[in-house]
Amino acid sequence: MVQFLLNNEMVKLQAFAPSLSILDWLRTNMGKVGSKEGCASGDCGACTVVVGDLINGEWHYKSINACLMLVGNLHGKHLLTVEALTTKMNPAVEDLHPVQRAMVECHGSQCGFCTPGFIMSLFALYMNFETYPGKEKVIQALGGNLCRCTGYQPILKAAEKCFSYQNQAAQNIAHKDHRFSKQVQALTISLEKDLALNKIPMIENTTSEREGQYFYLPQNLSQLCELKASHPKAQFVAGATDLSVEFSQRLSYNNQLISVRYCPELMQFNEDEQGLHIGAALPYSEFLDRFSEIYPESHELFERLGSLQIRNAGSLGGSIANASPIGDPAPLFIALNASLELQSIRGNRIMPLQDFFLDYRKTQLAQDEVIVAIHIPTRNPEFNLSCHKISKRIEDDISAVCLVLSYQLDGDKMQDVRCAMGGMAATPALAKNVAQALEGKTFSLENLQNAALQIQVDFQPLSDVRASSAYRLQVSRNLFDRIWYQGSGKIQLQQDSDLAIHSISAIHTRINHASL
Repeated sequence: MVQFLLNNEMVKLQAFAPSLSILDWLRTNMGKVGSKEGCASGDCGACTVVVGDLINGEWHYKSINACLMLVGNLHGKHLLTVEALTTKMNPAVEDLHPVQRAMVECHGSQCGFCTPGFIMSLFALYMNFETYPGKEKVIQALGGNLCRCTGYQPILKAAEKCFSYQNQAAQNIAHKDHRFSKQVQALTISLEKDLALNKIPMIENTTSEREGQYFYLPQNLSQLCELKASHPKAQFVAGATDLSVEFSQRLSYNNQLISVRYCPELMQFNEDEQGLHIGAALPYSEFLDRFSEIYPESHELFERLGSLQIRNAGSLGGSIANASPIGDPAPLFIALNASLELQSIRGNRIMPLQDFFLDYRKTQLAQDEVIVAIHIPTRNPEFNLSCHKISKRIEDDISAVCLVLSYQLDGDKMQDVRCAMGGMAATPALAKNVAQALEGKTFSLENLQNAALQIQVDFQPLSDVRASSAYRLQVSRNLFDRIWYQGSGKIQLQQDSDLAIHSISAIHTRINHASL
């Protein structure tokens, strides 16, 4: 049985389809149609809801895409929809939640289809900050809500104004409202009882139409490995940011799903003398702040990895296991010489990430194995890193090319050079000839440009809807110019996005003229 809070009521589900999304369940089963379906792939944000996790007796809330998160992963959580914010019929504007009221008074509401998603994204922001956190945080919170019918300014003004109302704390329903105390207490007791019994909440549909469908929630790594060994065809699921797209867009389903979100061994983030250790199921948003402190060069790359809703749900292990050639994290962690910890009932093994990918969406992960963690060596003072993502949109878009270069500086010589790229082959991979051309050389524009010529030796990229082969090769070479200008202090990190836009436009112009 799965049990969780929906707004102010307890929900207990005995049977449901493993692939059932929160959005479909809300609209079809519960009649809560405030959350809208726009793209059903996590791009538009119309379905945004807020989900709370119970951690050490306190609730922590974040925005997610209801079209992607599966109902099975709601066990022990608090789901908040737009219907919870104002419960009165025909309320006066003063009776609205501060976020809703500000959107009305600042004329930020749109046609109504996308507005609930904006409201819930701003509500999550409102829940996590006592005072206005600044424009940058607001833009980040709204990065996954794409509609802008009323323009940007009214929505940004509303985000600031919602923090200015008097007695606003009393209306912060998930933190202050007494209506939720009994339900939260009941859920906490029930959840703790389940964990104390160390049982696996297995959800099985027993109806004839759905016989043989399972959604497993193992509570530790041992249970997880045992389940995978006994159900080799079952598919792992964490945030389902890619898996749910298979369900909704390709109508491809798996009747047996095993959640990795309830195994504490996969939800850790540790730092010791060996380096960083990131649990494979830990959502991006829960480790990126600390990771970016150690590797600030990666900040922009991760900030452009989907939207905040995606980063609140997606995991590093899920991205790596998915083995997409255009997944942004893989080139970074290959360049960082990261390794994977793999576990099965047969034992544990460590594998360099660069050896993990075999072919398009094929990996060395055995049928009974799970990725437990990603290990990154300690950063040395002489270590240098440069990360670059090229995409059609700056935010919330998939890479056409991702390039990461790392090296140690020994005096003025580049040593231990590693260059990893995505979007250039069937898998993320090292550009070995590029690295060899830079090994032992001084950090100069000429040497970087000469090394960039080796890209076409390392890769023969395909042309597809995202970019042509010629474009990928040209823009990759151009990135080495940017690496030098950035490394020599000619440009700053925050200027890279503008430079990328101009370079993309120029490349398109040259390629188009060349083809005439």
